[in-house]
Amino acid sequence: MEQKYGAVIILSMCVVVLLIGMMKKKAEMILNFFVRMVVGLVCVYSLNSFLQANGVAVAVGINPLSAITLGSLGTGGFALLYGIAFCQFL
Repeated sequence: MEQKYGAVIILSMCVVVLLIGMMKKKAEMILNFFVRMVVGLVCVYSLNSFLQANGVAVAVGINPLSAITLGSLGTGGFALLYGIAFCQFL
């Protein structure tokens, strides 16, 4: 009887360790998303200010859709947003 309880305890501890590992990975992904989003929005604001100071009429709006794009795609999303803006400028 005690052997069964020991096996159940060992199995449950393994499951707990696996769950902690999965939660840590998800937390890391969420943190990575928010860091990319914040850095991307700061870069968009900076580049918008730089372009406006130099007389270029191209600006990317800072809104939830651009924030999601920047958070999920990172640098590629930044290039995508400005690529679309420059294509509309032409």
